Amino acid sequence: MANRIKAINAYRPQVELGQTVQSEELNRYLADRTGLNEGEVSLVTKELRDAVIFFNRAGRGVKLEGLGSYLPNLQLDGTFDLQHRLDIAVKNGLNTPGVFTGSIKNRENIGKSADDLVALWNAAHPDDPVA
Repeated sequence: MANRIKAINAYRPQVELGQTVQSEELNRYLADRTGLNEGEVSLVTKELRDAVIFFNRAGRGVKLEGLGSYLPNLQLDGTFDLQHRLDIAVKNGLNTPGVFTGSIKNRENIGKSADDLVALWNAAHPDDPVA
């Protein structure tokens, strides 16, 4: 007997991720659109990283307009990590109708409920239904 999570994961719509953009490609992209060269873009990116660490170490969040906020967070075991709160402009930019150019697996299942996805699983796997 299959579990519900397995069935949902098999049929849910999901982005088919392409190759991750590495720093060098991002630096070229930004250099082409600014007055900076690739080395300067790389340096600014590293300085930005160091600034986030510096201010978060002091217990201060860092808000990057258009990207989001970076906040220090303490785990139960005493280790620190970072919480990122996405700027609404990023989410809205991604959700503009018709702008996504990537591939979506199970696109036909967009809008279906979890119960609908389980029903698809059960129809395709009568020998291994979700109870």
